[in-house]
Amino acid sequence: QVQLVESGGGLVQAGGSLRLSCAASGRTFSSYAMGWFRQAPGKEREFVVGISSSGVTPCYADSVKGRFTISRDNAKNTVYLQMNSLKPEDTAVYYCAAALGRYCFTVPQNANYWGQGTQVTVSS
Repeated sequence: QVQLVESGGGLVQAGGSLRLSCAASGRTFSSYAMGWFRQAPGKEREFVVGISSSGVTPCYADSVKGRFTISRDNAKNTVYLQMNSLKPEDTAVYYCAAALGRYCFTVPQNANYWGQGTQVTVSS
């Protein structure tokens, strides 16, 4: 069993930055690929960024490439999402997810565990 707890969301002006964190419980964090997804009102949950279990290989949605960076610290059971140059269209609830296995996953159905979500609001 893995529990995920996100933090770091908030309100920021367009062009600003935020850093999200996702702390995981359990001893097998390094066995899971991790991902961040987001869901805006009236829209489906969509993939944002992911990272392999080793932390070597990230994967990004085209909409955030060059602006968002994912990293993980397996010693601290934590994954981070650095978001720069934020746009109003980035406004959503951001969810941390874990999928057993080594590689990035981009489909929400492949996640084994989800966090409760953290709100990110970007004002214009």
